[in-house]
Amino acid sequence: MRKAIVARKTNETDVKVTLVIDGKGSGKIETGVGFLDHMLTLFAKHGRFDLSVSCKGDTDVDFHHSTEDIGICLGQAFRTALGDMRGITRYGSLILPMDEALILASCDISGRGMMFFSLDIPAQKVGDFDTELVEEFFSGFARNAGITLHIKQLDGRNSHHIIEGAFKASARCIREAVKIDPELKDEIPSTKGII
Repeated sequence: MRKAIVARKTNETDVKVTLVIDGKGSGKIETGVGFLDHMLTLFAKHGRFDLSVSCKGDTDVDFHHSTEDIGICLGQAFRTALGDMRGITRYGSLILPMDEALILASCDISGRGMMFFSLDIPAQKVGDFDTELVEEFFSGFARNAGITLHIKQLDGRNSHHIIEGAFKASARCIREAVKIDPELKDEIPSTKGII
């Protein structure tokens, strides 16, 4: 079973993430950040990952530390759960429509964590969530997962739709990349022999 439990405790946050990659899409998300709870529930559902996230953070200051540290922990959970990456498809790509928004997400589970983020989110906030934190979340995630992740907005005007499209599209492209290829189930998908 490809599963990981990651905990991170700092002076600003106390985060615990449990991830089952080959799950059913169930999510138990309690971050203290309502909009992020919604996005992570969507991420679990569309990736078919079983995901539990709890966070006690300094949300009286703002949501920055909680959002970034959850991204870090989720990335570490993916890296741990994937082990030596034997048999994975490695690459995933998707263009996802979310009403008027159109989002491209593409990934390479390369061991080289990089984030290329190109969303033009019109509003500074969705509810009480600072929209600039979407990039912070995905940057922390990609670096710690060892995934090269591209998220690009092709169209869209509604901030909620753009962000929701990014979470759904990234989940679905990662779902594709982590799948075991039956023809290559005993191979590392790299000429280097490691990822």
